[in-house]
Amino acid sequence: MRLVPRFLVNFWAGYRVAQFVRRRHSLGRGVRAQQATFRQLMERSAGTEFGRLHNLTAQTTYPEFCEKVPPRSPDYFAPFIARMAAGEPDVLIPGKCQLFVATAGTTNFSPKLLPVPEPMLTHFRRGLRDALYLYSARVGHAGVFLGRHLHVGASTALVEQPGHYRTGLDGLLKLCLTPWAEANLYAPPAAIAQLPSGPAKIAATRQAMLPQDVTLLGGNPAALSALALAVSQSSPRIPPMIQPLATLWPNLECCAFTGAALSLHAEPLRAALGSSVNFHEIYAAAEGIIAAQDDGSPPGLSLLTDAGLFFEFIPAHLFKDYQLPVAGAACRPLAQVEVGLDYELLVTTPAGLCRYATGDIVRFLSLDPPRLQWAGRTKGQLNTFGERVTEQEITDSLLAVCARNGWQPINFHVAPSSHRIAAGQIISNHEWWLELGTPTIKTPTANTLAPELDAELARRNREYAARRMAGRLFLPTVWLVMPGVFAQWRQAHEQPDFAGKMPPCRPDRLIAEQLAALTHFHQAPAPSFPSSQSSSPH
Repeated sequence: MRLVPRFLVNFWAGYRVAQFVRRRHSLGRGVRAQQATFRQLMERSAGTEFGRLHNLTAQTTYPEFCEKVPPRSPDYFAPFIARMAAGEPDVLIPGKCQLFVATAGTTNFSPKLLPVPEPMLTHFRRGLRDALYLYSARVGHAGVFLGRHLHVGASTALVEQPGHYRTGLDGLLKLCLTPWAEANLYAPPAAIAQLPSGPAKIAATRQAMLPQDVTLLGGNPAALSALALAVSQSSPRIPPMIQPLATLWPNLECCAFTGAALSLHAEPLRAALGSSVNFHEIYAAAEGIIAAQDDGSPPGLSLLTDAGLFFEFIPAHLFKDYQLPVAGAACRPLAQVEVGLDYELLVTTPAGLCRYATGDIVRFLSLDPPRLQWAGRTKGQLNTFGERVTEQEITDSLLAVCARNGWQPINFHVAPSSHRIAAGQIISNHEWWLELGTPTIKTPTANTLAPELDAELARRNREYAARRMAGRLFLPTVWLVMPGVFAQWRQAHEQPDFAGKMPPCRPDRLIAEQLAALTHFHQAPAPSFPSSQSSSPH
């Protein structure tokens, strides 16, 4: 397809962004948009096997839906999806489905398959478009549409299976592009995009894109950091890591990241990109595009209420994974959520997933318009001792402590731990595994880190503070590991250095024990905590 002249792109994009802003203002809290989405999804479910099993019709109301359809875990849908992949029609959606996407499998290292019918592709297309429009509305112009959007991540290749095709989220996002967007915006070239993630793909991307006019970098934070490092270190035009990427790509203005919070990558990425490049967060997963950053304060994500997904929320303090089928009464539609509370996110989608538990915890910052932040994964929550600590609280505590002391966190993982010190006496605490960058002005030690991390986490989480005061939790244990330990772990689990798939924390000791096996100083054995014990004991 022939490239469109820049002045026409600028005019068209500016007009569409202005239309989008007016539409977003008219949505307000988004309750009406969610009601319309719900009706469309009920019409789509009627006539499918799932719809018949639950007596769903086009006239089903939301109260009836709540009575007929309990919230479900991904495992519940797996047999239905397997039948769809085998070619059976009318299971979760009308007709057959020929495209499926694999989830990231971050928590349990076991990716799951989800169907992607044409209406789901339409949702992703609209969600991506709205996410970019939100960025343009933030900065007040449409310049991001005037150059290439360089995406770095996993392979976009389609894997042919008997009767269907499979891909990952990166491949799915590529498939949902319009022909115009693919011709005028998307990069790198298909031959490079289809390579598996790794150093070879980073090198090929750098070589192909250095001469191009790049306005946006997109991908997960770890992959973006790897690309920024490779481009800066290998360019013959500038000394390595002295000038930002904006020197190479003068029109680079946006770094759109998804799949994880910036977390430990924020400071290195900012240094590599330059102060003129804006970060833009997109909350996207294989289940759908949930939200994207807007211009509100405090910084948060605007819930995409009219992009095709229907949202429900279970208060996190009422959520127990093993009780999910009877948790329907605890569900809240968008009209009933509150600011400042943590919720388990459920979605109903055009792919036939009804009241599907995403495994994500979100927290609302405002209601009109609905704005939220991602707070972590349900199965990554530390709650073995009733403390209800989220991934975000763990990460924010570490970043705050390191910022005060001038330390650069590279990798970390936190797990529960218990040690018997005498007959009938057990000490329970959190165990931190940390890799810090060197050199630093102030030498970090476990004796310094443990009390600072403890105090910071207690300040951010009242449940943790209460258990510390009551003596149910003791001072955390901190293990400072040599560079390379986390890299060895990733290599052992077939994850490239920039995949960023190690969960920050888990309610069991699976990863902690694997890290201990790679070190030479960990001595105290600790009992394993199965994930089923992650709910509060009281």
